[in-house]
Amino acid sequence: MEKTFDINALREILHQNTTQNTGKYTYREIDESQVCSELEDIFIISPQRLREICKVFVKEMEAGLKSDDCTLKMIPSFVTNRPTGKEVGTYLALDLGGTNFRVCEINLEGQSKVRLRAKKFTIPDDAKTADQTVLFDFLAESIAIFIKEYNINTDNEINLGFTFSFPVQQTALNEGTILLWNKGFNCANSIGKDVVSLLAEALARKQLKVNVVALVNDTVGTLMSHAYVDPGTCVGVILGTGTNAAYVESVDAIPKWKGGPVKSNEMIINSEWGAFDNERKVLPWSKYDEQQDQEGNNPGRQTFEKMISGMYLGEIVRLVCKDLIERKILFGGMSSTEMDTPGKFETAYMSRIERDHTSELTDTKMVLQEILKIPYVAPRDRRIVRRICELVAIRAARLAACGVAAVVTKMNRVDTGCTVAIDGSVYEHYPHFDNRMRDALHELFGMFSENVSLQLGKDGSGIGAAVIAALADK
Repeated sequence: MEKTFDINALREILHQNTTQNTGKYTYREIDESQVCSELEDIFIISPQRLREICKVFVKEMEAGLKSDDCTLKMIPSFVTNRPTGKEVGTYLALDLGGTNFRVCEINLEGQSKVRLRAKKFTIPDDAKTADQTVLFDFLAESIAIFIKEYNINTDNEINLGFTFSFPVQQTALNEGTILLWNKGFNCANSIGKDVVSLLAEALARKQLKVNVVALVNDTVGTLMSHAYVDPGTCVGVILGTGTNAAYVESVDAIPKWKGGPVKSNEMIINSEWGAFDNERKVLPWSKYDEQQDQEGNNPGRQTFEKMISGMYLGEIVRLVCKDLIERKILFGGMSSTEMDTPGKFETAYMSRIERDHTSELTDTKMVLQEILKIPYVAPRDRRIVRRICELVAIRAARLAACGVAAVVTKMNRVDTGCTVAIDGSVYEHYPHFDNRMRDALHELFGMFSENVSLQLGKDGSGIGAAVIAALADK
């Protein structure tokens, strides 16, 4: 049923003060529970659907281990040993993956103890798009500054682990050719070149006695960093702006591996799981996911990532709200420039709204009115928006748990158990994300879910790179 109100009547209905005093709009009366029920039908994933997704996930992992021409790339990392926690030594670590990058000095003290010193540097915009020598000379200069500032002894050559968070084709532990740049980088004369050699040449130009012994993916680093403290760690996961996972695989189970026998018979695999189900065979892909995919970057790619990672969750919420506004179900049909602009509803706002436990949802009102500039936000609207945030985040956590369950199943670790180290802002800071993942794992594994220990794994890109460098040194 539709009714037309003037602004005075609107104020009374929405219990909301406003400075606007002219005009009319159409308000559609739909029961709040009916709206939420419609959204629950879209976003809630049943236990049966979880099991179906997990089953397909395992099959895609197996296919990726056989061939590179698959959705899941399942890339061998050339890391073939896990730490014992007894490794000792001082190493440098370089973490490059965005606007800022870090240089770290990692002191492994044995007995799973670590000391770390780190310094952040901001990469100049021109270095991101100039010839590759500009960027790598800047990295080398920053390392020189770090060494001088912290008075690091380089009389003898010091080993460095290099976390490089851009697509590479890794061909050895310390070799990998650059496939492409993203995140605002586009360095000329670099595609197809070995990233370790480019850094080594820049270090030589600076006459620095630093040897790059390991090229590291951040998920592999997360696994290795936590394994230094907990040797039972078999999986590393990133749940932040993006998502990915690495895990320990038997070399015998990697038909595409052509690198010869491995003494440990173990290989850490970088799954690149963000691309899971790009064919849309099993994931609960909604009209909102489709809209985001078509209007955003890389349409048709990174399907799994777009449903669970921090870069995309807020945008899904925005698209749901926009749909309800256009149907005159939310905010009386009144929107704003901010709500109409892609990317303006940040995932951090979802987190803030889910933390709002006040009776009137006053913080939710503040986000919607003061940040997103919605003119009218009735208590009913606040409750609906909060439920949208819950549903989108719950779906993300349950899908992330499916990925973890698939990896644990592939390793045959459901009965014997393992530790899963998880890093990233979504897992660490989003309210209830950890518990929602645990609930889904219980639905998938029953009592055996207690065998899977989810642990926050911090600083994999720093400590993990140093641990890998230590193992390479050994």
